Amino acid sequence: MSDAPDSAMEIESSQSNSALVGQVKSFVAGGVGGICAVLTGHPFDLVKVRQQTASSPLSAIGAAKAILTKDGPRGFYRGVAAPLVGVTPMFAVSFWGYDVGQRLVRSVTGTEASKKLSIAEISAAGFFSAIPMTAITAPFERVKVILQLQGQGNLKEGQKQFTGAMDVVKHLYREGGMKSVFKGSVATLSRDGPGSALYFAAYEYIKRKGADADGNVPLSTIVFAGGMAGIAMWVPVFPIDTIKSNLQSSDKPQSIAQVTRSIYQRGGMKAFFPGVGAALARSFPANAATFLGVEMTYKFFNGVGL
Repeated sequence: MSDAPDSAMEIESSQSNSALVGQVKSFVAGGVGGICAVLTGHPFDLVKVRQQTASSPLSAIGAAKAILTKDGPRGFYRGVAAPLVGVTPMFAVSFWGYDVGQRLVRSVTGTEASKKLSIAEISAAGFFSAIPMTAITAPFERVKVILQLQGQGNLKEGQKQFTGAMDVVKHLYREGGMKSVFKGSVATLSRDGPGSALYFAAYEYIKRKGADADGNVPLSTIVFAGGMAGIAMWVPVFPIDTIKSNLQSSDKPQSIAQVTRSIYQRGGMKAFFPGVGAALARSFPANAATFLGVEMTYKFFNGVGL
């Protein structure tokens, strides 16, 4: 396979084409990357959520067996409609935000368009990308978690059985308005801000190290850099993700502090890392697919002269 240009995402910030065109390209490329991420990583994500919200410790293999026994192979894609609808614009907004973040960093630091941003500056742009992304991430992950947990078959007597994502949204809105729909937004931003900073910084660092003398990057390096970026993002923020999943799956009003105490009382620090194996197993292929989709989309745009 042919090589990709070094830091295609950064090139968008330094080309002479208009900022608007660059941002549209970033938006579309991010959306393509999001679709690739969902189709690759959803089964792993489902196992992770089942582990995080189980009433007693549950291994990844145990969670996978339970899903397979109850619903068969199709069960691994339970609730996939919500992330497909939500993750596509979420990633689109994330990469658009990253593009805008890079432009803001250049404006603030005075870094010339012809020069690469430092890894620290990339981190700042990555953190910024999480701010607009949270407006989409929080409600869609709330819906996704509820639909995934419904598949465990342990609904309480009289508890509503949802028919799909929109049914969940309507129920949440009737239950508590937009506040209920956006429950967990603070926890989501607390996870995605530092996570996105690490995500983009790790990707660019590894990608730059893998570039040849002419600035070309093998697709194998893009895949590896994308996968490692996902791992770099997840490991430090995983406890926050566990808190978020429990907060969003709860049918009772709870604060982040209350959920945190409840998790700790359930099993100490170890209780904040259930499903970490499944998350990391998902993270590498899903994010490798994400960046491969993003870079190939940029390559397509460049090939047709956009």
